[in-house]
Amino acid sequence: MNDVSTNIASNIVEVKGISKSYGDTYALDNVSFSIQRGSIVGLIGPNGAGKTTALKALLGLTDFNGELEVMGIDPRTGRHKMMENVCFIADVGVLPRWLKVKDAIDYLSAVHPRFDRDKAVGLLEQTNIQHNKKVKQLSKGMVTQLHLALVMAIDVDLLVLDEPTLGLDILYRKAFYDSLLNDYFDRETSIIISTHQVEEIESLLTHLLFIDQGRIVLDTAMDELSENYREVLVEPSQVSEAEALGPLSTREMLGRKSMIFEGVDEAKLAPLGELHIPSVADLFVAKMRRG
Repeated sequence: MNDVSTNIASNIVEVKGISKSYGDTYALDNVSFSIQRGSIVGLIGPNGAGKTTALKALLGLTDFNGELEVMGIDPRTGRHKMMENVCFIADVGVLPRWLKVKDAIDYLSAVHPRFDRDKAVGLLEQTNIQHNKKVKQLSKGMVTQLHLALVMAIDVDLLVLDEPTLGLDILYRKAFYDSLLNDYFDRETSIIISTHQVEEIESLLTHLLFIDQGRIVLDTAMDELSENYREVLVEPSQVSEAEALGPLSTREMLGRKSMIFEGVDEAKLAPLGELHIPSVADLFVAKMRRG
């Protein structure tokens, strides 16, 4: 998204050279990127790569060096105002155990001007959660479902999701992401999703950010993947020629070698074997191995 950074009004997030260290270890090391309004961004990285620290910096939950603005606000000094238009769903939904579901809905209806009660009720109707139950009577998965329903019912400009479906079964994860896409595809809300379940969010994303060891190693629009990356199922007779082109990664697949290339002319790759656009998960593995 750096290609649109000159149009400041179109970007909801601007990050310029931010760093965060813990002792001698850099969780973020001179990180820069921008997020355009209305985009759905996947922030992907291995454990300890800096994902959570980056999200905390965006949300004003940790200090850092460098420049960062969300909707034109520095989260270090204007967090209260910024959070009026930002929602954050963490991997652990913390709700009081004594609270009843219906009381949680009533509370948010009373205190948050952008909370949509009907939407929250509609989302809960897709679950087995009863409104008269207390949080302590719900399973761990149900507590996550309740938390998601409450937060998703708040109309905001930026939605930040950190492992939002952790602990949920595959049926509800699929329903959640379908709902997310249907609710936001025609709105200007921007969404940042950080998750290890890359395959489940690939179809939603408009942009990719890969982070490793505190640095951004990939910053690209999803529709640019086909221009810069190719996966080739190389025929056995073409392996040496393919290796000479410097693949990002190589793996065995059904008697052939699958190689991912970056920035190599398609005309050079076509004679080597069957061409595909790599999946986000395969590209992530290739980038991490190269790193």
